[in-house]
Formats: sequence, structure tokens, C-alpha cells
Amino acid sequence: MRALLGVGLIGTVITALCCCTRVLVMFLGLVGLSALTGYLDYVLFPALGAFTLLTLYALWRRNNRA
Repeated sequence: MRALLGVGLIGTVITALCCCTRVLVMFLGLVGLSALTGYLDYVLFPALGAFTLLTLYALWRRNNRA
């Protein structure tokens, strides 16, 4: 259960960082893939929701187990 919580938290932080800041846009521009920046919202927002739900599920399981 600890691994599930770790994956959820790390995924949430990384995805939120890419959503709220322009880190990913700058990185894609540096590697020459700036044409993909228009499609980032279709990937990042569902990923943020999925990682947030995964974190909440892991916390719920940990609290019910104790």
C-alpha cells in the first residue's frame, strides 16, 4: 500500500507541475516538439485526475486498514 501511495503522490506532483507551470512546454520546445503543446490539456488534466484519485484511494485504504 505504501508503494501505491508513493506512485500517486509523485504522479500528482509531477502532473500538477506540468499543468500549472510551463516546464513541459519549455522542454518540448527545447527538443523540437513544440507542435504537441496544443494537445497537452487532453493528456495532463485526465492524468492529474487519475493520479489524484489514486492518491485518495491509497489514503482511504491505509486508513481503513488501521
